[in-house]
Order: sequence, then C-alpha cells, then structure tokens
Amino acid sequence: MLELDIVGAAPLATAEIERLAALAAASAGVHDGHIAIEFVDPAEIRRRNLEHRAKDAPTDVLSFPIDGAAGDPIGPRELGDVVICAEHTVELREAVVHGVLHLVGMDHELDDGEMLALQRELLSW
Repeated sequence: MLELDIVGAAPLATAEIERLAALAAASAGVHDGHIAIEFVDPAEIRRRNLEHRAKDAPTDVLSFPIDGAAGDPIGPRELGDVVICAEHTVELREAVVHGVLHLVGMDHELDDGEMLALQRELLSW
C-alpha cells in the first residue's frame, strides 16, 4: 500500500493528491511505500533549490528520492519527498505527478522525453 503524508496547506483535495501520487507510482510498478508531499512558500522552495541544486531562484517542484532500489526493505519502502510551491506552479496536479515520477526513478533530463510523455498521459486520465 502507498502511504502518503501531506504537509502544509494543500491547495488540492487530499483525495486528489493521493490519487495522482498512486497513479504516478503505479505507472513505474511501485505500489508500496511512503511518500511525503509538502507545500511551501516561495522563500522556502528558493532556499531548498539553492541548497540542493545550487539554483538561487524559486521553482515549482523539487523531488528528493530516498530508497532507490526496490529490493526487499525492512518495513515500507521510503520513496522520498516532493516539495511543491503553489505560487510557482502552473498546474498543481502536474506538479504532484511530476514529483512522484522523479521519486520512482524517472528523469526528463536524461530520457528523451519519456517521463514528460508519461506525465501528459497520466494527467489525461
């Protein structure tokens, strides 16, 4: 079972966030684990973007994968954290899907457009 913690003031209904996260994870064959999705303000996302990516600007979504390999972990697999800044996000549903796809190992900067194509397909459902 996919466990989800939502931190901060979520601008989407909890059920919709859960549905989108589960859909994105399942698209990579991941059905079990834990994800935290945090909603932050522009100053906080800018701080984290600078700290983790050396980019001194706010962004829409950051992903921090934790358990990279599916293997046989003790307890639920800790997939990682997604941090979203609603003020810098054009489409919140897309940010949730995008962030979770990164947690399950996809990378649009290296995959010739596969992740973004999958993201568009999932959002059309």
